[in-house]
Order: sequence, then structure tokens, then C-alpha cells
Amino acid sequence: MQQKPLAFRMRPRTIDEVVGQQHLVGDGKIIARMVKAKQLTSMILYGPPGIGKTSIASAIAGSTKYAFRTLNAVTNNKKDMEIVAAEAKMSGKVILLLDEVHRLDKGKQDFLLPYLENGMITLIGATTSNPYHAINPAIRSRCQIFELKPLSPDEVKQALLRAIEDEDRGLGKLKVNVTDEALQHFANASNGDVRSSLNALELAVLSTDEDEEGIVSIDVESAEECLQKKSIAADKDGDGHYDVLSAFQKSIRGSDANAALHYLGRLIEAGDLVSISRRLIVIAYEDIGLANPQAGPRTLAAIETAERLGFPEARIPLANAVIELCLSPKSNSAILAIDTALEDIRKGNVGEIPDHLKDAHYKGAKELGRGIEYLYPHNYENGWVPQQYLPNRLKNKQYYQPKKTGKFEQALAIVYEKLIRKS
Repeated sequence: MQQKPLAFRMRPRTIDEVVGQQHLVGDGKIIARMVKAKQLTSMILYGPPGIGKTSIASAIAGSTKYAFRTLNAVTNNKKDMEIVAAEAKMSGKVILLLDEVHRLDKGKQDFLLPYLENGMITLIGATTSNPYHAINPAIRSRCQIFELKPLSPDEVKQALLRAIEDEDRGLGKLKVNVTDEALQHFANASNGDVRSSLNALELAVLSTDEDEEGIVSIDVESAEECLQKKSIAADKDGDGHYDVLSAFQKSIRGSDANAALHYLGRLIEAGDLVSISRRLIVIAYEDIGLANPQAGPRTLAAIETAERLGFPEARIPLANAVIELCLSPKSNSAILAIDTALEDIRKGNVGEIPDHLKDAHYKGAKELGRGIEYLYPHNYENGWVPQQYLPNRLKNKQYYQPKKTGKFEQALAIVYEKLIRKS
């Protein structure tokens, strides 16, 4: 019988063996608490491939000793789910890892819901899609949603070293010597995908001849060949990938198109379209903002085009977007405004909504004084009339402070300042 892949064999058996995701499985964190108390609730784990969704599910099962079954929402049918349900009735509880949970059709969903309600099946849904967009509300409302993060290079390296040393499940019975440079490449170039790095390590070991002493030596050239991603210079502390992303955003913010294209190139070589896309959208709204409001939609269009094309052609729309963002006027007024408003709210500085703004679309509202003195702006010249909108304790607050770096926001500033003066 053929041996299972290294990544499969090295899946954690308990929560304590999980590498990364310490915001969920670390001491005192939510999933660790659930396991300790044996009070599991159904959950959805979402994030990029290879970062531990299945591993966490199997570790939960191993730590709690509950029966554990794995199904796929697309390839497994309702009959397969009926078998799991029957087992749950016999044993009292089954943990069901349902991969591609966002593809669950209505028939399978309707079958599962009663078992989720009575707790006989604890669903752990795994998906790479944002569950708030992709998963049916009926399932989503019955699950806690946890976002998994790509592993840091240090965490990937920890998983690799464990696999190299483990004699039972890993490569420990072989004489394997992996150079520091090769190990660093496996850790960095997989972009937080530990499954990809373990698969590449196993391929490198199995496809490299032993020397006279029976030692299998893996250098950086072998690592590059087996991972199929060229090594990009990174700091020895393993933070190189995140440093590139940081330098990428700061170069665009600083309007240096050449530096931004350099860092874009490094991210493209790493094949990290997900991080590039997310960072560009953030930049368009955080750093360019109201100085060039069309930059956001155009950046999104470039990203959608890049996703359809895939690499290498994806580099073209991405480069277009980066150059436009670099050379656009910059304004962070919107993020400063909302963060200042949120700061007030989180400090409890909220106040009572003025009566004339409260909902008046119900019987008895008039007797309560709701909406009576509200002035309908459309009934006045220029569609504006002076009227208090903020609560009394905040009525003179000005969260938005316009910048004058772009023509669009300059025009907004004129209108805004005129309205402030009239109020």
C-alpha cells in the first residue's frame, strides 16, 4: 500500500501540535477553550489553501476523542451525510469536517440543519471563500466564523523541522541534511502554505540520491526546483515576505513608482496574487482615497482582470494599477475621519439620537415626539436646510478634515466648509 503524503502524515493529532493560528488555538484562545471544556460549537474556518483548516479540525477531534469524519460539499452526496448522521445517533456526537462548505446545496443543507441544532453533529466547515459572502445564512448563523492566517516563515520552518525529525510519521528514519538556505526557501516561498512546503520537501528528499554515507542532502537549488518558486532574498528572521508587502504599500504611498514596481515584481515572483490584490485595494482607499476616488474602482477592475488572466499575464493589469496609484494625489482623510468617530464610540461618547431624526413610521410615534420637527431637505433650496443631526453631546464634532491634494477633494472641501459655516 502506497504511503500517504508527508503533509497528510504530519497533520496534528491534538491542539497542542497545531503550528500557527495561535489567535485561535493558543493557550486561553477560543478554540483551545472549546476543546478544554469539551463544549464544541459548529464553526467555519476560512483562509487560503494549505494553512491548517483540516489540521485544526483533525486536532480538535484528536483532543476531544470524538468520532471524526471528512466530507466534501461538492463530491459527497446526501447518502454520505446520512451515514455520518447515523453514526452520530449511535455515538452521540460526530465532528464533521465539510470541505468547500460554500458549495453546499439546499438539499444537503436542509438535511444537516436539525443535527447541527441538536448538537449531534459538530460541523467544521472549511472554505477559501469569505463566508459572509459565499455561505448560506442558514448555515452561517449556526456557526462561529474563524479566519485563519497564512503561516509566518518561522511557523512553516517549525513544521518542516518537525517533519524532518519525526521518526514515526515524518522523515526522521532517513538521513536528511537540509541546508539553512534551502529550509529558508521552503519557508519563505510557500507564502504561508505549509502543505505546499511539506510536499516540496518530501519530493526533494525522495528524488535526491544518497551520498556514499547514505545522507540525502537538499540545497537551495533542489528546493527551488521542487517548490517551483525562485528564492527571493529575505531577512534571516523570516519576516521577508511581510517586509516586501510593507515596502510595497509604503512605496506607493510615497509616490515612488519604480520602487513599487520592484516590490510588485518580488510578490509576482512569489506567486502571491492574493496578497497583492488585497494590499492594492486597501491602498486605493486608505492612501489615495478622496484625492482620486476613481482609483478604487479602477484598481478593483485591474485585480479582477488579473484573477481571470492568471500569471504571467496578470502582471500587466497589476502594473497599470500600481503606476496609477503611485502617481495619484494622496489623501487619508476618510480613514482618519472614521477612526476618530470610532474612537469616540468606543469610549462611550455616543449620546441620544435627536427626536426629530428617530423613526416615525409606526403608530404612536407622534405621541412620543418622534420625527415631528424633522425638516425634509428636498423641500428647501439647494436641497439643504440647517438642522442638528449629531447627538447634543457631540453636536459640534467635526470628524472629517478635508485634504487639498486632489481636485475632487478640493471641491468636496469647498462644499463641506460652506455647510459647516451655515450650520
